Amino acid sequence: MFEIKTIGLFIITAIAEIAGCYLPYLWLRKDKTIWLLIPAAISLALFAWLLSLHPTAAGRVYAAYGGVYIMVAIFWLWAVDGMRPTTWDIVGSLVALVGMAIIMFSPRPS
Repeated sequence: MFEIKTIGLFIITAIAEIAGCYLPYLWLRKDKTIWLLIPAAISLALFAWLLSLHPTAAGRVYAAYGGVYIMVAIFWLWAVDGMRPTTWDIVGSLVALVGMAIIMFSPRPS
């Protein structure tokens, strides 16, 4: 159960971070309204708060989070940007997820 909660929290955290970065991108590159910076700032603050909820060392959380972030970013590429991931995108995401699982869920001395 711990593993499922951890991965779920990582996924929500990644969505908050990606949205917080995507909204300024829309303003800067796609000529959307500057008002997008307000929800972007809220989303990035949410991202930082969510990342702090994990009950382990911050460095380990940040390292493992990267693996889930990669997978969510590839899903975002498909769902939001409308670009189908390549086989190599998927393979790379799976490799990153294996790395995340090793970092977060391997046995540790007490």
